[in-house]
Amino acid sequence: MKHPRGPEWSWPVLMAHTLFQMWAAHACVFFAHEYAHSFTAWLLGWKSNPLALDPAHPTLVVFLLQMGINQNVDERPIFASGHGSHAAIIGAAGALLGNALISYTLSRWGYWKARQIGSRGWGMFAYWATVASVGNFLDYVPVRTFTTEGDMGSIQRGFGWSPWTILVVLGIPTLLAIIYFFARIEPVTLAWLFPESAGKRWVVAVLTAFVLFGFYGAAGLFETGQSLTDSPSFPSGYVSPSWQL
Repeated sequence: MKHPRGPEWSWPVLMAHTLFQMWAAHACVFFAHEYAHSFTAWLLGWKSNPLALDPAHPTLVVFLLQMGINQNVDERPIFASGHGSHAAIIGAAGALLGNALISYTLSRWGYWKARQIGSRGWGMFAYWATVASVGNFLDYVPVRTFTTEGDMGSIQRGFGWSPWTILVVLGIPTLLAIIYFFARIEPVTLAWLFPESAGKRWVVAVLTAFVLFGFYGAAGLFETGQSLTDSPSFPSGYVSPSWQL
């Protein structure tokens, strides 16, 4: 494995790379997630065009965070026809196929390849793609596990699983992935990217924690809160807090 080519980035160059790569990595991992839903629905016969996502109204927030874009799969006829397990498989495909199998695996391969050629830029992009993939794991399990809508709700209804079953079946692999990330991936990657600057390693580590728990965790909590307040069992007088970007 080669050391990164050239001198370490200056602080302005590091910030520019970081902001762009975080955005690009999130977008790549997001679309891997949504297209995994869409292609799975197509393979199971519930969608005619696997490339057709719901694009959402174009805004700056949609461009930056892809919020509002979704898989464009209507689950109502799937459940109505008695194929709830298909809806559950489609719901699980985003995190399991799109993120665990595709984006996480490719990000680790990309980092290995970047080290082979000594590319700091590609190595850091692969790192942020790994962060986004692990963030998607956390975003769904455990954060959205107890929601009754969305992917987790589809898995619960389709397979007849309780949230506690999902927490065990999917939560243990998620926990192991997070432990491995913080114990191995993050320190090894940052030591290779910035061997001469503890300050740069510290800043990227803090940003990583914010992205994982502040961005992906908060997004999952927001959807969970919305789902719970829409539930018939929730107090009718409760008004959920708004979350504006």
